Amino acid sequence: MPTMPSRQRRIFRALRLPEGHAMLLWGALAGAIGALATIAFRDAIRLLQGWLAAGDLSAGNSDSVVELARHLAWYWRLLLPAAGGLLAGAFLLLARRIPAPAAGVDYMNAIAVGDGHVPARQSVLRAASSLFTIVSGGSIGREGSMVQIAAMSASLLGRGVRFRPERLKLLVACGAAAGITAAYNAPIAGAFFVTEIVLGSIVMERFGPIVVASVVSNIVMRAFPGYRPTYEMPAFPEVFGIEQLLFVGLGLVAGVLAPQFLRLLETSRRQFARLPAPLPLRLALGGFAVGLLSIAVPEVWGNGYSVVNSLLHHDWLWTAVLTILFFKVLATALTVGSGAVGGVFTPVLFVGAAVGWLEGAAVHALWPATTSAPFVYAMVGMGAFLAAASGAPLMAILMIFEMTLSYQAVLPLMLACVLAYFTAGGSGERSMYAIISVRTQRARAKTALRNAHMGDLIRPAQTVLPLDADVACMAALFAQHPVKYLYIVDARQHYLGVVALQDLTAALLAADALGREKHAADFVRRDLINVVTPEMSLAAGLERFIAHQGERLPAVRSLAEPVLLGAVYKTSLLDAYFRLDKDS
Repeated sequence: MPTMPSRQRRIFRALRLPEGHAMLLWGALAGAIGALATIAFRDAIRLLQGWLAAGDLSAGNSDSVVELARHLAWYWRLLLPAAGGLLAGAFLLLARRIPAPAAGVDYMNAIAVGDGHVPARQSVLRAASSLFTIVSGGSIGREGSMVQIAAMSASLLGRGVRFRPERLKLLVACGAAAGITAAYNAPIAGAFFVTEIVLGSIVMERFGPIVVASVVSNIVMRAFPGYRPTYEMPAFPEVFGIEQLLFVGLGLVAGVLAPQFLRLLETSRRQFARLPAPLPLRLALGGFAVGLLSIAVPEVWGNGYSVVNSLLHHDWLWTAVLTILFFKVLATALTVGSGAVGGVFTPVLFVGAAVGWLEGAAVHALWPATTSAPFVYAMVGMGAFLAAASGAPLMAILMIFEMTLSYQAVLPLMLACVLAYFTAGGSGERSMYAIISVRTQRARAKTALRNAHMGDLIRPAQTVLPLDADVACMAALFAQHPVKYLYIVDARQHYLGVVALQDLTAALLAADALGREKHAADFVRRDLINVVTPEMSLAAGLERFIAHQGERLPAVRSLAEPVLLGAVYKTSLLDAYFRLDKDS
């Protein structure tokens, strides 16, 4: 069987394309496959919801899960989420029993820290789990599983033609971008979602195929009947003068509230994890709690996008919006905390829209002649809350801009999203995506490592003797520690020099009484090796090691006051440089 590189080279030679250019074609193929996988998942949701609506539940024929909830009797609203949670937990339990790659199942880890291997069986089972949670009214986003199966499809494609890990990871990134594009009909934001959040940087060699995948995914989505934007945005009006400051305030509010929302989700996860119950029962309990909330407020069902569309096009009472916002946040915390598989991207957009709408309603009531309608603030609030929660302001700006297709929205969006991002960062730098937190921690560790000094690497020196140590004492210490030098200090612990193993060995081989009566002072070499000081940089320390070519160097407080502090080992220094290079 031909190896992966040879098979790829043959394909590329047949196409007469360099490998980098050929990745554009592979990205296009991954985009098409990712869109088809997303459509299949969306159709599965509609099929199951249609089955529920056409059954004996008198729910009508709407494919909106909120409309389904409104037409259900109260006991069905209570029981369906619990039953869906139980089934979702069973599928998730099956997925956890299958061995997973070292990087885990999530496509983000497969791209950022893995080798591009997105396991198929676990992904399909987790998608089935998410499907039952969504159809039964769980307050969670659909996009998580859509992107996962799109990325899985790209991973299967790459492994089928035996891509090497770096190319496979890029192809999986193309699939993920295709999934985001298909979920939100936003190809630019889909491309930037992967590059800004997952990859962490924009490099044209990687960005090009991702853009192609996003575009092809959008073309495939538009080719299917029934295509329509996820959010039907009204026309964005011009915003003048001092009203821009109100969007500044919205950004600040979103930056404060988004980390609290994420903390609530994390707290809910911890509390559910403490329950002495198997996973299916925990998900069923979470679904039951959501069902209880839906008896009073059916809008808590689903990911919230139908409510957002209504906020953008219809008049609401502020009390109704505030009530739905409170119960929706609680329902999302219960669903996510119980362990349900899905995304929080769309719920975050809902919370942002509701918060923005409430601010818009307040300022419009105070200054109706000089401020825009509440739906304008809802649109900007979606972007601001997403920027604060995701840690990706550029992606948030582009996503709302693509949805509105209005230049008038750009300035308010930029102000609100950037301020929300920095405000949220000042309160702990939480992100709804774990990979952002991992990358932030690595960046901090990298910065700390670059600013490190030799003092951070000093370890105790166990081979220290005074000037009056005799030959027997020195020989015993050499026998105890596999070193070439003993460090000699005076009564004030000032470093004086070293006793070399070869010098002591020569004296012992002489086997004369005079040699055995000598002390360390008779063997000490004062300038044989260099010393390091705590404030010395890693680069300067490495130069000392290159000149010395030994395993360790003595560390003293300063050249003026050479109190022996310990030793710095070459392995510690090289390990620091290795970690610095690995994180680059």
